[in-house]
Amino acid sequence: MKRTELNTELYEKVFFIREAEEKIRAYYPENGMKTPVHLSIGAEAIAAGVCQALSARDRIFGTYRSHGIYLARTGECDRFFAELYGKASGMAQGKTGSMHLSAVDEGFMGSSAIVSAIIPVALGAAFANRHKASDGVAVVFFGDGAVEEGVFWESVNAASLMRLPVLFVCEDNGLAIHARPEARQGFDSISGVVSQFRCNVFSEKSTDPETVYSLAAEAVAAIKNTRKPAFLQLKYCRYIGHVGIDEDPGEDQKSRAEYADWQKRDPVKVQREKLAALGVSEESICAIENVLREKVETGIIAAKNAPFAEKRTVIDDVYA
Repeated sequence: MKRTELNTELYEKVFFIREAEEKIRAYYPENGMKTPVHLSIGAEAIAAGVCQALSARDRIFGTYRSHGIYLARTGECDRFFAELYGKASGMAQGKTGSMHLSAVDEGFMGSSAIVSAIIPVALGAAFANRHKASDGVAVVFFGDGAVEEGVFWESVNAASLMRLPVLFVCEDNGLAIHARPEARQGFDSISGVVSQFRCNVFSEKSTDPETVYSLAAEAVAAIKNTRKPAFLQLKYCRYIGHVGIDEDPGEDQKSRAEYADWQKRDPVKVQREKLAALGVSEESICAIENVLREKVETGIIAAKNAPFAEKRTVIDDVYA
C-alpha cells in the first residue's frame, strides 16, 4: 500500500471515531441513549493504528472503552448508534449498550465492563489459533489500570510460558479512573516489568496514527517470527472524564497545562496535517470529512427513529 493511501485510510479512521464520539457528546443530554458511555476522544491513534495493522483473521477483544475499536474495525455506525439508543437494529438489539460492543463477523469478538476480565478470554482465542495452526493473532485492548489486576499478570505469564500468539495492547493514559500511577503502582515501568517475561515488548508515546500502525505491525510480525506474545504500551491523553461526556473535574487528575500539551499533538490534527504534507489537497480532505460527517449524522437519525425490540425478545439469546 502506498504511503498516501495508508495515511488516507488512517485519517478516515481517526476522523470517523472523533466525529462519532463528538456526536455522542452533543446528543447524550437528550437522554435517548440509555447507557453509560466511556469516550476515547484523544486516543484515536491507538484504535486506528492497531486495527489498520491487523488482518481479517485476527480476533479483537476490548474493554468498556471500545467505541474507537469498533468503529475502526467495522467502518460502520448504524448498528453502533442503534445499540447506544437501545434499538432493535443495534448489534445486540439494544441489550448491551456501549460497554459490551461486538462485531463477530468482522473479528471484534466482544468487550467487557469488568476491568481486565477480557484478557484471559483473548488468551483462549490465542490458544485456539495455536491448536489449529492458524496464523491469526488475538489482540486485547485494556487500560493501564488493568495491570493492577492479578489476572493480567497471570495472563502474561501463561501467554509467555505457552508461547501464545496474543498481542496485549495497553492504552496508557496514566489514570485508573482518577488515580495516577505513583499512587497505585509499586514499580516504575509497566513495560520494564513485562520485559522480564518471554514476551516481545514495545512502547510508544506518539499520537501519530502512522507511528502506532508501524509499531503494531512490527509487534504482530514479532509474534509470528519469534512464536512469543507481544506487549504494546501506548501513551495517550483522555480528554473527557472516565465516564460520561464531561471533562475530568479539577487538576487532581491532569492539569490544564498537561491537557494543552497533549492537544497540540492531537491525533486527528496530526494526521490531517500529514495528509496535507503528502500532497493531498484541502478540497480532498474536506470531501473525506463531509462524507464521514454525513455518515455519522445519518446513523444518529436512523437510530433515533428505529423501533425498540419487541418485549418477547428480552429472553432471546439468553442461556441457562
